[in-house]
Amino acid sequence: MKKEIWEWSKAIVIALLLAFVLRSFVFATSVVEGTSMDPTLHNGERVIFNKAIYLLDEPARGEIVIIQHPNKNYVKRVIGLPNDTIEVKDYVLHINGEPIEEVYLSEEQKEGTGNFDPITVPEGKYFVMGDNRSISKDSRNGLGLIEEDDIIGRSEVIIFPFDEISLTR
Repeated sequence: MKKEIWEWSKAIVIALLLAFVLRSFVFATSVVEGTSMDPTLHNGERVIFNKAIYLLDEPARGEIVIIQHPNKNYVKRVIGLPNDTIEVKDYVLHINGEPIEEVYLSEEQKEGTGNFDPITVPEGKYFVMGDNRSISKDSRNGLGLIEEDDIIGRSEVIIFPFDEISLTR
């Protein structure tokens, strides 16, 4: 009986340590606040984000990222990479002069982007936008260009509410 209790105790301690390490260094959760990422992510949804991914790689265009900001974290989509030139004309996103098809946006959301003159993203920074462009606080207004170090992870999975469980690509 004592041996069985000892084995269970070891297994529980190992499981707790493993959970602590994963939670601290690999995965974390974040709550989506507001509607700036509709229809991809909705207010109140909880997502798991990968904290370790950008230790090995850099953010890629189209990824949904978690941005650490002094007052709160933001969930946004990476649009422009370092050295890209971003422009919206006639409601179409252009990167480095090429039109980009944003399949995750409706026509109404594309129009909500507005138009803006070319912006060149400096080295070490990223241009981000929410999917609900007409109301999103992002690189166009309020957040500005995002420092690479302020991107703390990539959104991977919606875990709550349970009927919305899915990947966040």
